[in-house]
Amino acid sequence: MTTTTTTTDAATVLAVARRARAAANAAEAQVLASAVEWARLHEVSDPDLAATVLVEHGKDTGIPIAGEGAPLVSQFAVAEFASALGLPAGAGRNLVGQALELAHRLPKTWAKVQDGSLAPWRAKRIAEETLCLSAEAAAFVDRMVAPFAHRTGPAQTQRLVDDAIARFMPELAAEQRDRAAEQRYFTIDHDQVSFAGTSRIHGELDLADALDLEDAVRAGAEQLKALGSTDDLDVRRAAAVGMLARGEQALPLEPAVSTDRSQAHCSTTHDHGTAGERRQVVLFVHLSQDAITSGDPDAPVRVENGPGHLLTAGQVAEWCGRPDTAKVIVKPVIDLNQPLRCNSYEPSPRLAEQVRLRDGTCVFPWCQRPARSCDLDHIVAHSDGGETSSANLACLCRLHHRMKTHAGWSYTMVEPGVFLWRSPRGYTWLRDRTGTTDLTPPPVEPPDQ
Repeated sequence: MTTTTTTTDAATVLAVARRARAAANAAEAQVLASAVEWARLHEVSDPDLAATVLVEHGKDTGIPIAGEGAPLVSQFAVAEFASALGLPAGAGRNLVGQALELAHRLPKTWAKVQDGSLAPWRAKRIAEETLCLSAEAAAFVDRMVAPFAHRTGPAQTQRLVDDAIARFMPELAAEQRDRAAEQRYFTIDHDQVSFAGTSRIHGELDLADALDLEDAVRAGAEQLKALGSTDDLDVRRAAAVGMLARGEQALPLEPAVSTDRSQAHCSTTHDHGTAGERRQVVLFVHLSQDAITSGDPDAPVRVENGPGHLLTAGQVAEWCGRPDTAKVIVKPVIDLNQPLRCNSYEPSPRLAEQVRLRDGTCVFPWCQRPARSCDLDHIVAHSDGGETSSANLACLCRLHHRMKTHAGWSYTMVEPGVFLWRSPRGYTWLRDRTGTTDLTPPPVEPPDQ
């Protein structure tokens, strides 16, 4: 159950929380500025005195705690700064390193932190991703991310970092590609069996294998539901893994619950199992014109359902060229600006694909759930006359779909892919493909009594 409060009380609580968050951001920005000033006062200019694994005679040395081009800082000074803030040495080192990364290698992003337009926690997250980049690559990320840093999420930052690596650090891109295969593992942890008799499983698989496994688990969970199971989806998925381990194949399901993901720009189909069985591995691949025409195997590509590390055109070509690839389908490009509509409640496959490509993720403020796992919501309800069209459909994850339908949230599409949201308490946000902008005026301090 939810507790009930008056509208005035609820509004007051949110206003107090927003003022506290603004004050916390300002205080954290000052801590970062102090870290930069402290580092400036304790720079070590001689690279020969940089810290190594063994520090001779226990003397103080300069340590490289930010990326290429940032100054070395006294190791003892960093530890002293951490102690003054009540932080462990490692956490203090990370804090000073992120501050230096921002001030010296991400100046545009740093300026936004200092003028109060960018929350420090967002800036630190960006700095953490760029530490390994060359000076040129870091400058590229700074130039591209700074205008939108206040409203972007981790996925957009990671794509920019991957693009920078591919553009300016091709050797690292090739190394990451080659290293990906060596990172595969699969572990069943029997050392931490729970009181209920469950074990944890974790691993990292080849993309094609992972997609095969996902299809098999999904099919098994659907089969259990069709057979009458009332368990939650996660419980049914866990049971489906056990079915696979015992060799219990999922029964053919009705087309309504098919796992075919044929709406891909580029897909690979593999034959598996016994004769007559066909299994598909579908990749949602987006290639730039340069990646197609240049022939560069290290050109970055975006694979919507791929792993979270850098993928290249060469990897996609390798997957498509495997001996067990029966078919490669290249879908025509869909014009995201062309209005599409249909007369039924359910959108056509082409209309659904256009909306998912346009939105990219759930369009609720700050949400980053991929569009392909979202519902397609009628912004104006179909029962109220809303048409099934590009202008009236948007991607919402199940939670935010329920909030819009049952909890008083509302939104409109200002232009294709741009949405204006309003909360039950009157807060407003603008959401587009670059992220979320808070349009609610800053909270005002109450007058003195």
